[in-house]
Amino acid sequence: MMNQELLKVVEHISREKNIDKQMVFEDLEMAMLSAARKAYGAANDVMVRIDRTTGEINATRDDEPISMKELGRIAAQTAKQVMIQKFREAERDSLFEEFSERVGQIITGTVARYEGGALVLHLGRTEGFLPRSEQIPGETHHPGERVRGMILDVREQPHEVRIVLTRTHPDYIRRLFDLEVPEVGERIIEIKALAREAGYRTKVAVASIDSKVDAVGACVGVRGSRIRNIVDELNGEKIDIVRWNESSQVLIANALKPAEVQETALCFEMGRASVVVAEDQLSLAIGKRGQNVRLAARLTGWDIDILTPSDYDKGIDQMSTALREIEGVDDILIEKFLAMGIINLADIDEVGVEPLVSELELEEKQAAELVEAAKAAAERFATEEQAAKELAAAEDAKRAEAGESGTDEANTEETGEADAVAGGSESEAIEGLTAGEVSPDAGQASDSASDVAADESVSEEPVSDKPVAEKPVAERAE
Repeated sequence: MMNQELLKVVEHISREKNIDKQMVFEDLEMAMLSAARKAYGAANDVMVRIDRTTGEINATRDDEPISMKELGRIAAQTAKQVMIQKFREAERDSLFEEFSERVGQIITGTVARYEGGALVLHLGRTEGFLPRSEQIPGETHHPGERVRGMILDVREQPHEVRIVLTRTHPDYIRRLFDLEVPEVGERIIEIKALAREAGYRTKVAVASIDSKVDAVGACVGVRGSRIRNIVDELNGEKIDIVRWNESSQVLIANALKPAEVQETALCFEMGRASVVVAEDQLSLAIGKRGQNVRLAARLTGWDIDILTPSDYDKGIDQMSTALREIEGVDDILIEKFLAMGIINLADIDEVGVEPLVSELELEEKQAAELVEAAKAAAERFATEEQAAKELAAAEDAKRAEAGESGTDEANTEETGEADAVAGGSESEAIEGLTAGEVSPDAGQASDSASDVAADESVSEEPVSDKPVAEKPVAERAE
């Protein structure tokens, strides 16, 4: 007898759990076998076989047919538990295999909840976890919100498959460019290098294999439409598109944009690039909290040192002055140092003897002498600069102290002069009153005092036009 219901159940489980039909049939047979052994005992020779075409169940015990319907409730419960366990194991294996092949791909999920800072997303048949460390700083999400993430890792655990997502990994930027820029997805434009500080800034170096396609323009899009979509997805993170160049000097200059680079000296022995920028470009080249130069260094693979023209020239002048005191050092040798990217005395000490012997073909003794002399000169210059700074600071402090003292003395002198003037006037007035005479100057002073008093007080009486000097001294005293 055909068992269409069983076939429908197998079809439904296979489609919903993404499990192969053959595996579902095998799990059902295993569950029924466990139920039969539970009912008849493990000592009996029990076999169960399901016809894949008709769904008919053929079960035997010691070569005698048995009916699965007669096994009883306990056996049925055993079969149910075995089926659930087998289906879960099969589903877990299926999920692990499916998502392991999708590592590095972008997936969209719906926010379900937060678990200890980790964001849990519904991904259809399973859930994905976005740990706090893989979330973009400052982002917040709400239940029901759709969120994109890249599959970073798939871990098989005893009771589940843990799918770890990321939004901070640099490759997430690559995948977004694949989606938003068709030329990148078609590999006409290649992302050569990428450096990212998630949530703040990203630098992407691109190159085109087709001379007719502008790599930077294609990534930016018409009026910035393509790059704007990526920036919006990253919640406003800044993205700098850098034109790739095989020349390290050109690439470093491009990577430091928008700052304008005047000169670049590469020292391969130290892996360092000394970049000279104008004074007004210094803060722009370094960036906020050193972010621009830090990302440029990671993008290019060089340790970038930003210098102003005065610092650059000062280092070269000190090196030339110190080395010319050594026998055998001339302008040609100093030019060779500069060609190697050695621009100051400290660089010679850091590079060491061996590169000077191999690159400049110097004798080992001479190279050692140069290194020792450079080290001593560098220490001497450093000591002199420190002393000069301390002297300048002491002079500034002394001038400031002198300025404060001068202000106090001036105030004291002004106060003394005022007291002396006031005292003199009072004495003269008393003497004048005693003698009964007033000099012309004293009369003028009295006039001035009367005028001031008249100005400061409001009086309705008219002021006399007669000179004060014509009045008797006694009346004026009153």
